[in-house]
Amino acid sequence: MINGDVWCDYDFAQLPACAAAMQASGDVAHLVLVDNPPYHPNGDFALNGSRIYPLPTSHSPLPALLTFSGIGIYQPALFAGIPRGGIAPLAPLLRAQIALGKVSGEHHRGLWVDVGTPQRLAELDIRIRSSQNAAHA
Repeated sequence: MINGDVWCDYDFAQLPACAAAMQASGDVAHLVLVDNPPYHPNGDFALNGSRIYPLPTSHSPLPALLTFSGIGIYQPALFAGIPRGGIAPLAPLLRAQIALGKVSGEHHRGLWVDVGTPQRLAELDIRIRSSQNAAHA
C-alpha cells in the first residue's frame, strides 16, 4: 500500500521479495522509512538493521529515527481485530505489532515527498517541471 499523497522514486519491484520474507519470518508488516523532513524532525520509528522499534532502545549502535513514508506491506492478520466495516487508525495497530517484534523495515534514501499540503504540491510541481525542462535543454 502507498499513501495517495506521496511522490517518490522508490523501486516497488522489490516489494514482492519483501512480502515473501514476511511470510517466512511471521512479520505482519514491512514499512519503508525515509529521512525526517523539516516539518517532522523527530521521526516516527527507530530502525536498527531491518527491525523497527517504537523508541530508541539500548541496542548498539543506536537506531536511526526515521519517518514512515506511507509505503508498507501488511499481512491480513494486522487487521484481524477490526470488526467488519469498522475503522481503525493504522498507527496504533503498527505500534502494537512493533512492540511484539513483528514489523520489519527499510530506509529509502532516494527522493520522497509527502504532498499533503497545497504548498508542498506546488513546490513538487516546480521541481518536476524544472527537471523536465533541464532534460529537454
